[in-house]
Amino acid sequence: MNDTKIEQDFAAQRQRMSADIQRPVYHFLSPSNWINDPHGLIRWNNLYHLFYQYNPNGPFHGTIHWGHAVSNDFIHWRDLPIALAPDPNGCDPDGCWTGCTVDDNGLPTIIYTAASPQTIAAAISYDDMLTWKKLPENPLLDGPPPELRPFAGGNFRDPIVWKTAEGWEMLVVSKIEAQGGQVLLYFSPDLRNWEYRGIFLGGNSRLTDPFWQGTMWECPNWLDFGERQALIVSIQSTPEDHLYTVYFTGRREANIFIPEYSQMLVHGGSFYAPQAMRFADNQYLMLGWLHEERDNQACQQAGWSGALSLPMNIDLLDDGALAVKPMTELQTLRGELRHINALHLLDEAESRVFGISGKALEIEATFEFHGDSEFGLKVLCSPGGEEETNIVYEREFGQIRVERQRSSLDQRANVNPATIPVRLASGQPLKMHVFIDHSIIEIFVNDTLCLSCRVYPTREDSDGVRFFSRRGLVEATDINIWKMDAYWPV
Repeated sequence: MNDTKIEQDFAAQRQRMSADIQRPVYHFLSPSNWINDPHGLIRWNNLYHLFYQYNPNGPFHGTIHWGHAVSNDFIHWRDLPIALAPDPNGCDPDGCWTGCTVDDNGLPTIIYTAASPQTIAAAISYDDMLTWKKLPENPLLDGPPPELRPFAGGNFRDPIVWKTAEGWEMLVVSKIEAQGGQVLLYFSPDLRNWEYRGIFLGGNSRLTDPFWQGTMWECPNWLDFGERQALIVSIQSTPEDHLYTVYFTGRREANIFIPEYSQMLVHGGSFYAPQAMRFADNQYLMLGWLHEERDNQACQQAGWSGALSLPMNIDLLDDGALAVKPMTELQTLRGELRHINALHLLDEAESRVFGISGKALEIEATFEFHGDSEFGLKVLCSPGGEEETNIVYEREFGQIRVERQRSSLDQRANVNPATIPVRLASGQPLKMHVFIDHSIIEIFVNDTLCLSCRVYPTREDSDGVRFFSRRGLVEATDINIWKMDAYWPV
């Protein structure tokens, strides 16, 4: 099948899927079926390349390929042919899992997880990343180092590689039974021959919070901000369906990372397995996987599962925290605008926004309040309130809570609240920057914090926006609500 035919086939799949009112339109998704981890992010010949875990055979995890898309702005994407596919006669018969892409002296090179067993393999492109040839010497590493193999349970995956003055360094994740996830450090002079340098950071380290130990760490990211660095890992905890992503900031000493600060990267329960890409000095872009929060039957019926987060900028703050903000270029997707100078709300008051509605919106608002106020906004509201999602700031508890009890009439959707801790100084206003995309809600708070979660309204008319107060006097100012255009022409 030639490239044009492949693009036409993907476009036809996207067209078929576009009738689904729960399918996002300005978040990246695979043409249909399954998507999970984004990876392989690289800028090549002035184009951004995105690869992602993709199952072309159904909306479930299995027969994992490397899907591929390209963009000139990290916002509008175009499908390219599948980059890597499992080879029943090779080292990856059960899937080509997460990895990265690097520039090896002008030759784009993929370093990825070959399954199963989990090993590290590589592929090269000789035609500007349109097609890929796996190395005949694969796998480059056939598993954890000998001293860890008895305790790792075969877990050895998700390589991330970067260039140094001496050669190449690589982080790979593994585990030690009863001691949690481990990040392993390797060195190579040539991207082919790798030397194990030791445990870079372990979940059992006295330097890490016990909550971060988990049962397995995945998808490491290494962000170098100069004097300080950040290590991002995604954590499988018990039970295994408890997935979350955390970061450590601190300083590297030789072959060991010394964390000084740690925190959840994105709250809410849906965000996992991000990959960050350096695009300028001390500046990084990041995408994560937003997994479904509905049951498998609903995904099978829909014909698709999973989406990627909005592209985010990652900055290091003076106190060691990472700030997560939406990429400024997302403003190119803004359409019709409704601006409101101010709304005054007092004790169980509610104000409906007229003149604009939709399932794909961007909302900015600043709230000023006093005392233990409780307030927020409702989105994806049906006219009679049969479906609505409440985004509530609770000063008493120091958090934003997304209430999903009435988000969907579909009993297969998760109705548990999603929360993010938000501590404000006395008199400090609260700025909410909210992105609504059919079944995705992403909330950025005071240009530092982020919450991502999923909701599944079933009604065509669940598209209203309302502001409310449950307790106290609240003033919402400088409110902007935009309708958002789609990534993909449909």
